[in-house]
Amino acid sequence: MTEAEFEAELARLLRSQANASENRGCVECTACEGCSECTFCVRSKGLLRCHYCADSERLVGCTHCRASRDLYACNHCEESERCSQSSYLVRSFDCSSSSYLFGCVGLVGKEFHVLNQPYARGDYFALLAKLRRGGRRS
Repeated sequence: MTEAEFEAELARLLRSQANASENRGCVECTACEGCSECTFCVRSKGLLRCHYCADSERLVGCTHCRASRDLYACNHCEESERCSQSSYLVRSFDCSSSSYLFGCVGLVGKEFHVLNQPYARGDYFALLAKLRRGGRRS
């Protein structure tokens, strides 16, 4: 095999994977494309072993995430991207091993933060409720 043959075959494989729309081993998923081994997901693309996720892309091992992209082993995250091993993140990016973050970027091992600032648990939930009431999100 020459380098040119290798590059051509790799390009062909990448194109075929990008165009794959069938789901493999999924149960009760609706309007999803290219997902594998998921259950009860909707309107998502490229999920692997996810459960109850919606409107998301390229999640791996996640549950109950919504409108998110490129998450790994996350739970109950919303509108978040490139996060891993985290729970209850909202509009957060590049965070890992964290929980209860709202609008945070790049945090690791943190909890109860808004815009990367720490809050006491009760204050966090009070502020979150206020932000959600006054904003476009419900």
